[in-house]
Amino acid sequence: MLLAKTLKSSTFRLALIAIGAFGLIVSAIFAYVYWSTASYVRNRADRAVVAEQASLRDTYTRSGRDGLMALIDQRTADKSFVDHVYLLVGPGSAVLAGNLKQWPPGAAEHGWTEFRAPVSSSASVGPLVRGMTETLARGDRLLVGRDISDLDGFTAQIRAAGLAVIVLIFVLAAVASIGVTRRTVGRIESINATSRAIMRSGLDQRIPLRGSHDEWDRVAENLNLMLDRIETLMGEVKQASDNVAHDLRTPLTRMRGRLEKAYHAPRGSETDAALIGDTIADLDAVLGMFASITRISEIESRARKGAFRTVNLVEVAGEVVELYDAAAEQDATRLRLAGEADVPVTGDRDLLFDAIANLVDNAIKHGRAGGRVTVTCHNVEGGAVMSVADDGPGIPAEQHDRVFKRFYRLEQSRYTPGNGLGLSLVAAVAHLHGARIELADNAPGLLFRLSFPAPAVGAQGG
Repeated sequence: MLLAKTLKSSTFRLALIAIGAFGLIVSAIFAYVYWSTASYVRNRADRAVVAEQASLRDTYTRSGRDGLMALIDQRTADKSFVDHVYLLVGPGSAVLAGNLKQWPPGAAEHGWTEFRAPVSSSASVGPLVRGMTETLARGDRLLVGRDISDLDGFTAQIRAAGLAVIVLIFVLAAVASIGVTRRTVGRIESINATSRAIMRSGLDQRIPLRGSHDEWDRVAENLNLMLDRIETLMGEVKQASDNVAHDLRTPLTRMRGRLEKAYHAPRGSETDAALIGDTIADLDAVLGMFASITRISEIESRARKGAFRTVNLVEVAGEVVELYDAAAEQDATRLRLAGEADVPVTGDRDLLFDAIANLVDNAIKHGRAGGRVTVTCHNVEGGAVMSVADDGPGIPAEQHDRVFKRFYRLEQSRYTPGNGLGLSLVAAVAHLHGARIELADNAPGLLFRLSFPAPAVGAQGG
């Protein structure tokens, strides 16, 4: 099964193409080596033959036929010329001198020739000879050559070695490509099997790691991290759905109870007006919850960047402090603005106002009665920082990341007004503006800090 998938995989086809291209290159290299080596050796033999031919021709010119015959007899008797072939024949093809019995059949009358010729009466076929023939002044014909059997054997060995190496390379490359492709297909099948298991049973499955720390393990790790993130998001969706159901159940139950009571009670204008007023208030709370959800989704989709301008964060924070001053006085909370007078940021003024307002509202609601809330704005190198600090009970460190989830509320905040969407809106606004969110212990209380990047160059003022 795995072998069939391996042979059908695109990786294997690409490997075959690579093997073919590599094989052609190697074959071309060996062909060039063979041709250049054989040509070099043959050229050396040819130069020796040409030199010997010239020497014999000079002897014939100076000493005539008898002098040439004597020189040929001397050459054939000399062991240092054992690989040389000489033949001098007269006009009637009678052998006059040399170590061949007759003029080789098919040998050219003039120029280069190759032939196999017997060198003794006991041998029917002799070695391969390459020589040069020439017709002399009196009609005599001279052949001078060399035994190139060693050259022929040498080139044959090169040819055989080249073919063997090429075949070995193809075999090894094919085995390696099948092995690599099989491993690749195996890892892909492992991922596919996990994907099918996830589709059947849920997000609790993970892709197994082999501990090789290679690229496939890194892919598996990233996919597992992605599955963890998806599982977390699905859990958050479920938690949000549960929280929506929980938060809507109370106002809807109250509205139903009032309407049922009014249905069975006698009509009265004052009673009906109070009923209608309470029901409208509960409906406004429900509609406000859905409006907050819609607004957070709109901000998270980055659909509001068209309103970005350079604004003074101090002015926005000052408006928020002025708005909540009366609410702070009711709890005897001291609300004040601190920091520099001009802190420019690039952003949506209305969204920044809402984000700061949510932070100040939370600080007043959940801070210490009679405590203090401080909003601080100041410039830092490369950006701006806005912080809201209170001296209340604070938030446990392990809860810092959870408070930004929709509808998430701390246990001690369950019975205070709110729907758990305020900090979700703050997180969405911060993300839209590229700001970094930090929660820290104010010892006592909570310090909420937003760090904004430097204002964009060329942004319009607001």
